[in-house]
Amino acid sequence: MATDNFQAHDYYLMDELLSDEHKLIRDTARAWVKKEVTPIVEEACQTTTFPKQWIKGLAEIGAFGPYIPAEYGGPGLDQISYGLIMQELERGDSGLRSTASVQSSLVMYPIYAYGSEEQKKKYLPKLAAGDLMGCFGLTEPDHGSNPNGMLTNFKDKGDHYLLNGAKMWISNSPFADIAIVWAKDESGEIRGLIVERGDPGFTTPETHGKWSLRASATGELVFDNVKVPKENLLPNVKGLKGPLGCLNSARFGIAWGVIGAAMDCYDSALRYSKERIQFGKPIGAFQLTQKKLAEMITEITKAQLLTWRLGVLKNENRATPAQISMAKRNNVNMALQIAREARQIHGGMGITGEYPIMRHMMNLESVITYEGTHDIHLLITGMDVTGFNAFS
Repeated sequence: MATDNFQAHDYYLMDELLSDEHKLIRDTARAWVKKEVTPIVEEACQTTTFPKQWIKGLAEIGAFGPYIPAEYGGPGLDQISYGLIMQELERGDSGLRSTASVQSSLVMYPIYAYGSEEQKKKYLPKLAAGDLMGCFGLTEPDHGSNPNGMLTNFKDKGDHYLLNGAKMWISNSPFADIAIVWAKDESGEIRGLIVERGDPGFTTPETHGKWSLRASATGELVFDNVKVPKENLLPNVKGLKGPLGCLNSARFGIAWGVIGAAMDCYDSALRYSKERIQFGKPIGAFQLTQKKLAEMITEITKAQLLTWRLGVLKNENRATPAQISMAKRNNVNMALQIAREARQIHGGMGITGEYPIMRHMMNLESVITYEGTHDIHLLITGMDVTGFNAFS
């Protein structure tokens, strides 16, 4: 089992911008990752398994729906707290953060924001406690960046809806108890449905052969004449603004989360640079290594400032989708570049499971694509600053 020697780096004294509650929440999540995640995450990745024992731990540290009010079983925390938890989870592994992010932003959030009071009371407390796990069905085999072209659809059959179609690249799907599924009704309007495992015709085949996010479960959602009770329709949203609202919350969590992966790579590279001797001295004493490390901590610090300000805006309900896209795009790219530079500092050891570098790098290759690709987020910013829509 691996020993977690991680030390956090706060070059601009960002802790002074956090409340005592924020720091307690972050430190609780950090301690849990050190105790429960780091010792087994390399083995989980090598064997492509998601350790189910993590689920209860995630619930106990408030990682499921941190911002969901206490009346629905959530911790009732603010958005910065949510971000800090995601940061610590992704420092452990991007797949772990994905599991919590999907549960929070893509399952609990739409039920809370778009669901009926009955749906909130039925599902949210169990989701917050980890007694139910969920997934989110938007991406289809032929419709990723263009979700409006989705083919999954449902028809009104009087006392129920009949759902047909398929979704892919779905985190948590192999073990999820419920799925938030976005599909078109008979008028072509996109609506959200809560589909429960066990419904006849609903299957969740697992995706195998991944070289990334190997410690999280990924699969498909297949609907073959699935009968969905009418009370499982999310009543308070129509159109793409429904799933996009969920993705805004998830992208916010990613923008924070990947800082954790970058911090882990930087911390490992810094420590290694002081221990590895070449040409009679530590490699950290050479100018090129110092250049890499100085640029790493600079980019991490910029990302920390970006997400902190975004968190303040989100707490005030002033964060725009374009601002969230900018942070997601910038920070994921930052983390991926840091992982690559850290691999260089580690030399050949950087590809082994003795260090977390290659695992983070492979994970981040997925994170830079999902929930809006690197290029799509660039176009979102471009449209926001010019007023011209380059998507059509």
